[in-house]
Amino acid sequence: MRVRRIELAAGTPEQATALARTIRAFAPRPADLGAAVSEILEGVRSRGDEAVLEFSRRFDSENAPAESRVLGDRLDAALQELDSDIRSALETAIANVRMVAEADLKDETLVALPQGQQVRIQDIAVERAGIYVPGGRAPYPSTVVMGCVPAKVAGVDRVVVASPPADNGEPNPVVLAACALCGVDEVYAIGGVQAIAALAFGTPTVPRVDVIVGPGNDYVQEAKRQVTGVVGIDGIEGPSELVVIADEHARAELIALDLAAQAEHGPGTLLVLLSDSDSLLEEVAKEVEQLTFEYESTADAAIALVRVPDLTAAVELANALAPEHLEIASSNAEELTTGVRASGCIFTGQNGGAAFGDYAAGSNHVLPTGGAARFASPLGVATFRRRQALVSLPDGAARALAPHVSSLARAEGFPVHAASAEARAGDRDRA
Repeated sequence: MRVRRIELAAGTPEQATALARTIRAFAPRPADLGAAVSEILEGVRSRGDEAVLEFSRRFDSENAPAESRVLGDRLDAALQELDSDIRSALETAIANVRMVAEADLKDETLVALPQGQQVRIQDIAVERAGIYVPGGRAPYPSTVVMGCVPAKVAGVDRVVVASPPADNGEPNPVVLAACALCGVDEVYAIGGVQAIAALAFGTPTVPRVDVIVGPGNDYVQEAKRQVTGVVGIDGIEGPSELVVIADEHARAELIALDLAAQAEHGPGTLLVLLSDSDSLLEEVAKEVEQLTFEYESTADAAIALVRVPDLTAAVELANALAPEHLEIASSNAEELTTGVRASGCIFTGQNGGAAFGDYAAGSNHVLPTGGAARFASPLGVATFRRRQALVSLPDGAARALAPHVSSLARAEGFPVHAASAEARAGDRDRA
């Protein structure tokens, strides 16, 4: 890991915003993949399964199967072959994520308005949801849990997983076992842009979905961006991000481990430690150097060690960065959280390692990145449900509202809108 030292002289919002831009520049930006992704999307849109197979054998595995659907008996076999410790861990994660997801479900709301009309607000689950599960650097059964459990809790009719085939022509067996435990309805051995295209547009063998969610490389995220509008998406999940706020009482070895853990996601990872303690910054730098020596998987990432005047300024800088993960390891952690406005997920206290959220704490690990935590939310049941309003207008309400509708409609140059409302009130004189 490459360590960079920075000092924030003062904690004004303007200085925090400027420094946030500097820090974000440490992580390399993805290349412009628009044209390459468009070619694959258009190929699948126009040629369907033929193009899916062509791209799968080019980019995923030369043994990618002509029949991409992974049948249920293979999922059952993968579950039977699963190591018992991994199964127990997955079952714990599923139970915790399900409990949090169920708490996130909202009851419908009925609003009675003064003119006599009623508006009922209700959430309706989408019919089909596609969960993309990466498979490049490593298998991600945890992503199966994070994507599929909320979708099931949300009431989605068909939960579909797409994951790249390995050399044997199938997704990773632990991924398949996780699909079996989560009750996934369909699994396809397809990865990359072609998976997003098949889910978004549909092919003769892959029915289209309504929403696509999940992490993935830059190509996958660009594909999600380009199909937005054809389907819904959860967001653009870029490289992992971790910002840590810590004081002199924090344990340097734990902070270094947390930073190094996220560094395993690759060179584009954003890693930042904000502290008002020179001694802690120095200790973490030494720990990071040792971890880089011990774990080759962490070597490519850059870490910014930022000296802040106080922890209030650290919170202001964290808000400007709007990171995916935010850890607060200080004696007043709970107090500091009240000032956090922009973060995908907050972990507080000395035990608040982001790795717990990545796997089994119950929160979701599909989180907004790239500063999107300013306006976006973690993956949850709301991602798979759409808000719908039902309006009921008794005669009295229609008569009471018609003059207001008529006035506004005519002001906007829409006389037929006005006539439509006036007809319900028995008043067409002005039409």
